[in-house]
Amino acid sequence: MNQQHLELYTDYLITSFGQTTATGLSAMLSGDISHDAVTRFLSARDYTARDLWLAVKKTVRQIETDDAVLIFDDTIQEKHWTDENDIMCWHFDHCQGRMVRGLNLLNALYHAQGVSVPVAFEIIRKPNHFCDIVTRQEKRSSDVTKNELLQKMFNLCVNNQLKFRYVLMDSWFSAKENFDLIRGRRKHFVAALKDNRLVALSAADRQQGRFVRVDSLVLSDKQTVRGWLKGFDEEVLIVRRVFTNKDGSSGELNLVCSDLTCDGEQVAQLHQKRWKVEEFHKSLKSNAGLAKSPTRRVRTQQNHVFMSMYAVFKLECLKMTHKLNHFALRSRLYIKAIKLAYDELLEMRAAA
Repeated sequence: MNQQHLELYTDYLITSFGQTTATGLSAMLSGDISHDAVTRFLSARDYTARDLWLAVKKTVRQIETDDAVLIFDDTIQEKHWTDENDIMCWHFDHCQGRMVRGLNLLNALYHAQGVSVPVAFEIIRKPNHFCDIVTRQEKRSSDVTKNELLQKMFNLCVNNQLKFRYVLMDSWFSAKENFDLIRGRRKHFVAALKDNRLVALSAADRQQGRFVRVDSLVLSDKQTVRGWLKGFDEEVLIVRRVFTNKDGSSGELNLVCSDLTCDGEQVAQLHQKRWKVEEFHKSLKSNAGLAKSPTRRVRTQQNHVFMSMYAVFKLECLKMTHKLNHFALRSRLYIKAIKLAYDELLEMRAAA
């Protein structure tokens, strides 16, 4: 890896407020590095989760604690006008409830001592073409599922001797296979459950197959009950969260936790930390130019994703030093840029 080019490119992503191009980076450096050199850097080889881990490892070792959390979640970056390929294709966005075209990125975010660091990632690939029998439209599929990718990333984090106690996930990743793997590696999980998940509240009910839907349980906010999820062998905690939506309506969320020593308040606090990955995704899109690269080849597109993630990591390091969030840091850069532009305008008028 060309460390100099990596630092320059990611600094450019942080300081740029428009499209990010090889020509733009060269212009920022007054031509000291040609745009061809930047293009060669982006297309030299594939940058993977291993490269990300090597880049963030030193910082992680400084902040890691035994009770830290590892958060898994995916996000979609829409790119309507970019040509379709194996990674730039159609994905179902559960937030919008429809198919969108763009990049689908699965992340593992490590959170400890108030610091959030990306430690692994996978870009969803769909290389297989098939025809939908109902719509008769050509579609794409992946060789592996997101849950299989999550399991690969989890094992990678454990093999990297990353210290953490809990794995946090939303309902899309609350699969039995994921729970088995996490407990098999002596970690605990806190995850959201879909309303139709089945649970037995006693060993006798479980043995006789008397399971009920989790949303049918009568629980107050942060109240817990012990039980067994259908298909999962270990006893777990079921926790109900009751919250108020922006429109004033009330909603409920059912959580499952494998750590039987926790109470409802502790489970709620642990699950609240899952929001850190949403903050990471927002910064990735708003502060690191995830969608602002005009690259068209698969390798350069996925390498730009890696660079954007590393840029957010650098912002997190600056946050630790300056005690400002990512948006406040970028705002400071933007104001500085406006002042320099205004001073330059005054000089141009004076010389006219």
